[in-house]
Amino acid sequence: MKHILFIDPLEKLSPKKDSTLLMALTLKSLGKEVYLLFEKDFYIVNTDELKYQVYKFEGEILENFYVENFKVTESLEINFDSTTTVHMRIDPPYDSRYQRYLWMLDFLQKRGVSVTNNPLGIMKYNEKLAAYIRPSSIPSFVGVATDRAMNFINFMGNSDFIFKPLDLFQGIGVKKVKNDKNIKKEIEKTISEYEGPIVIQPFVEEVALGEIRSVFFQGREIGTIIKVPKKGEYLANIARGATYQAIKLDPHVKAECDEICQEMLNDGIELIAFDILKGAISEVNITCPGLLVEVSSAENRNLCLEIFKESDL
Repeated sequence: MKHILFIDPLEKLSPKKDSTLLMALTLKSLGKEVYLLFEKDFYIVNTDELKYQVYKFEGEILENFYVENFKVTESLEINFDSTTTVHMRIDPPYDSRYQRYLWMLDFLQKRGVSVTNNPLGIMKYNEKLAAYIRPSSIPSFVGVATDRAMNFINFMGNSDFIFKPLDLFQGIGVKKVKNDKNIKKEIEKTISEYEGPIVIQPFVEEVALGEIRSVFFQGREIGTIIKVPKKGEYLANIARGATYQAIKLDPHVKAECDEICQEMLNDGIELIAFDILKGAISEVNITCPGLLVEVSSAENRNLCLEIFKESDL
């Protein structure tokens, strides 16, 4: 089986802690045939064989599972066929560019190429709404109806709220907003800025205690960490100074994650990273699940090794 990791340009990534590069080096260490495919070389054609320019690479996996000295070495042309698995590892946002790639990847599937996570499955689920549908979810408003948003805010009665876009990632666009006389204008401004529906949620004070990231593969939990924001911050973003450590997932939350995994497995979604706050699932990451380096480091075992050793990929 040929493994093709469809990724963003290397200059957009942080190679040291990039999940996809850890995947690539792990596959190579297992003796698999594995290459990188960049956006500039991706196309589809219905008149000929599917031949792609792909790239070999090299690098080191450190003892803590961070990546060092990663570089592309040479290019070659190969056929994509029934012996090929493409790993969709383009980072969100899920915008029109992203949607086009999913359509194109689905075309490849119809030509016999395997794609994971399944592009049709990614299309089916919004990463935030898949969490909000759960009965235990954080109370949430999603939309552009300003008056209804104000009704939600007044009903919740919190002093602070979180506003965020529906389709971005890594905390981009997330802001804490005070519930005062200017909040309606702030709603209108945010809707205008993102040109569509936004998410409004009461600010959860417990975020200071940490947000959980739990990684599941083929319906099985393979690693979980808690990320604690830097003092004075409200985003548990490791790139912004949050600390992390391994943690045991609460059995009730795990049962919810298990249920979601079983549903999504039916749509070809095998790799999922859950974000959990105050005992509630806040996001179901399926587009390009990350933090595999950090979770591996905290758990002291390479999660990618478990994924590829125990699967038929």
